[in-house]
Amino acid sequence: MPLIVQKFGGTSVGTLDRIRGAALRALATQRAGNDVVVIVSAMSGETNRLLKLAHDVVAMPDARELDALAATGEQVSAALMALAIQAAGGRARSFLGHQLKILTDSAFTKARIKAIDASRVTDTVKDGTIVVVAGFQGVDEDGNITTLGRGGSDTSAVAVAAAIGADACEIFTDVDGVYTADPNVCPSARKIERISYEEMLELASLGAKVLQIRSVEVAMKYGVPVHVRSSFSEASGTWVVGEDASFESVVVTGVASDKGEARVMLVGVDDRPGMVAEIFGALADENIGVDMIIQNASVDPGGAEGPAAARGAKTDVTFTVTKTDLPRAKVVMDRIAASVGASGLRYDESVAKVSVVGLGMRSHAGVAARMFRLLAGAGINIQAISTSEIKVSCLVAADRAEDAVRTLHDGFGLGAPARP
Repeated sequence: MPLIVQKFGGTSVGTLDRIRGAALRALATQRAGNDVVVIVSAMSGETNRLLKLAHDVVAMPDARELDALAATGEQVSAALMALAIQAAGGRARSFLGHQLKILTDSAFTKARIKAIDASRVTDTVKDGTIVVVAGFQGVDEDGNITTLGRGGSDTSAVAVAAAIGADACEIFTDVDGVYTADPNVCPSARKIERISYEEMLELASLGAKVLQIRSVEVAMKYGVPVHVRSSFSEASGTWVVGEDASFESVVVTGVASDKGEARVMLVGVDDRPGMVAEIFGALADENIGVDMIIQNASVDPGGAEGPAAARGAKTDVTFTVTKTDLPRAKVVMDRIAASVGASGLRYDESVAKVSVVGLGMRSHAGVAARMFRLLAGAGINIQAISTSEIKVSCLVAADRAEDAVRTLHDGFGLGAPARP
């Protein structure tokens, strides 16, 4: 029989009534002739509650203990979902990450999956039992409970789907698909029927909250068709699939924004070989991801001859990190500032990244220039720029982020067609 993985997010299992509704949907899918595996998140708000308890105990909790605490939210959801399926007349069995042997690395709070033992899942569904898996969690080689980062249940679902060779992975959430922009910001945003893995990967990394970025990476690597749809509707949502020629006919597919970034500036660092490697190596050692990087050109002090480093030249290095990583980044920067000759450190959390994404950028020139003109026309200053083959991102003031999204969305003609 076809094998379907269904993932239900926090809002989809936020109350007992919603858990019962998700259970009925899983049963209906099974009774339509499919084997079914369900992945669940913690009930809406539960992870935040658990993390707050930890931070009420200590300002900077130990990451290993945070994972042990946070993983309990999904354990509750998995057991309740299995009970709800049983109460509705079905057969179900719940499993935690360590019981299925979802093996991860030891990067607590944002672990990466290394392997999944699919045998227990496939053996269990053979007799008509719906397997319910606690998402968001795994276990490292030392037996420690790990979690996969916010939105990690998406990654759990796609990874399990890849491991068991599922025909599709359905991601049930509180929205009915992927939109050209956040409908709460842009009323004219429209649902996208089909989007490529690559475009979805960029949108997820740039602030679109529909899917976690690593779930898209796994789907693209293993060719898992992902269907993003609403828990509260039977309507079709958005299919995330491999690209075909039709995708490149659309220059810009969507606009995304991310207010979760902070800017870090090291002022007056030594302009010498190895300085940048020292800065970002120290951040990498602490597992702190970096996004935009800007190094200002050195100023020739008095026009002296010879290499800039020999003349004591200085430069500024600016980069962005997530706000959640900023406290740890500050610790690292305080530690190495002197060794790279920095005369000052500055931090700015009042910034946002706004981006346009589309496979069509590969074959259509002028997208960046048009984006810059649109933002300039709206009086929005650009503080930094980064690009890839299919996206352009600009750092802007946080209080202008929504204006920027609407300006770009309308400027690139992404709004819903006018209705008669």
